[in-house]
Amino acid sequence: MRGLVCWPLLAWLLLLQPWETQLQAAGPRCHTGPLDLVFVIDSSRSVRPFEFETVRQFLVGLLHGLNVGPNATRVGVIQYSSQVQSVFPLGAFSRPEDMERAIRALVPLAQGTMTGLAIQYAMNVAFSVAEGARPPEERVPRVAVIVTDGRPQDRVAEVAAQARARGIEIYAVGVQRADVGSLRAMASHPLDEHVFLVESFDLIQEFGLQFRGRLCVRDLCNGVDHGCEFQCVSEGFSYRCLCPEGRQLQADGKSCNRCREGHVDLVLLVDGSKSVRPQNFELVKRFVNQIVDFLDVSPDGTRVGLVQFSSRVRTEFPLGRYGTAAEVKQAVLAVEYMERGTMTGLALRHMVEHSFSEAQGARPRALNVPRVGLVFTDGRSQDDISVWAARAKEEGIVMYAVGVGKAVEEELREIASEPAELHVSYSPDFSTMTHLLENLRGSICPEEGIGAGTELRSPCECESLVEFQGRTLGALEGLTQNLAQLTARLEDLENQLANQQ
Repeated sequence: MRGLVCWPLLAWLLLLQPWETQLQAAGPRCHTGPLDLVFVIDSSRSVRPFEFETVRQFLVGLLHGLNVGPNATRVGVIQYSSQVQSVFPLGAFSRPEDMERAIRALVPLAQGTMTGLAIQYAMNVAFSVAEGARPPEERVPRVAVIVTDGRPQDRVAEVAAQARARGIEIYAVGVQRADVGSLRAMASHPLDEHVFLVESFDLIQEFGLQFRGRLCVRDLCNGVDHGCEFQCVSEGFSYRCLCPEGRQLQADGKSCNRCREGHVDLVLLVDGSKSVRPQNFELVKRFVNQIVDFLDVSPDGTRVGLVQFSSRVRTEFPLGRYGTAAEVKQAVLAVEYMERGTMTGLALRHMVEHSFSEAQGARPRALNVPRVGLVFTDGRSQDDISVWAARAKEEGIVMYAVGVGKAVEEELREIASEPAELHVSYSPDFSTMTHLLENLRGSICPEEGIGAGTELRSPCECESLVEFQGRTLGALEGLTQNLAQLTARLEDLENQLANQQ
């Protein structure tokens, strides 16, 4: 079955050994780097008592194989049925022995199977700083392991997408009667590394051995000074560096290329209307941050501003507020979804009248810094866009239009600068829009696009004045010579006329 890892019946041979003996045979306790790990355990009525005991043993055995501690792996456990119950949060225990006692005292809930509700709880509560998770700025990986035996009685795809968008890596473990489609809807990508189907509860302990090894390998990057600028990925006993989509790894194998020359004032107009929906809005924010990743953000380089629009318009942050890419990305993640209508024309007017003003951080026109507007929308505008789309281009703003889903091509082309082929992008789905990044990079990135070779110079600098004076004097000298030649020719004509008379 493609996309699933199945544990064959041959694993019964390994189960002839006690669980603790298997752990010893698997090698010493792995020393992972910092990790926030939450187990989401299905304790619905379909999980029979002896089956729940095997899950309990799976958890206990896995705990004794991890490097648990306040500065290493923190573990939390929640169980769910028709409701969700915290067995213990991430910050409760720092010793496996204490966790084991809590797990052995666990009483199954034995009701329905509300897996979506459990994921929502994990995202909003279990992985919160108040429950013991480390703050997002510490960049400690957050991993959720969902163990279930049946089909969810609520929707899981949307809430799982929200959890993944918040940086939670989800492993979906289905046992016996589990619904394969639901497992795939919950898990992170690539699915063949995050979706597991265990044929019976008796085999879940063997899966525990395999999964513990996966956790040990995945944290190699945390044990070395890898120096990766963006992301380190463990591969067996080695690792490699990755760059955001749209940027390439440099020759040093660690740093990523970015826009290096020129200067741009970039304002992003993001559609926050009801049709976008919360989980897709999180994908939009991630897409915006991927654009920021390939820009050289600084007060003297590229400045970035963000405006959200629906039935009204709100400046999330102006051009002059943030001076680094990290600050911009953090501000983007903090943006709250507005919902309601789609007043794209109102947003364009706001951009023209306010976003590119010097009061909002745009550089003076005399400095010749390119002004770029990028409109992101998923549907037809509820107001007229023609006047302010034209006005934006009359004001010298280079306009890009990015459409997703039900976006209207005619409106995108009307918003965008010419030629439309270079300034309009479209994706049929939010989850696949990252393929647009390379085109946008080639267009917006100053060394490849509109800002190539732009030199930021004040017209009042001495060198500029000398250059201007030199050009002006040269032009005047040429004009004087032309006038002298014209005067001489007129005199010749007058002499010729006088002789003829």
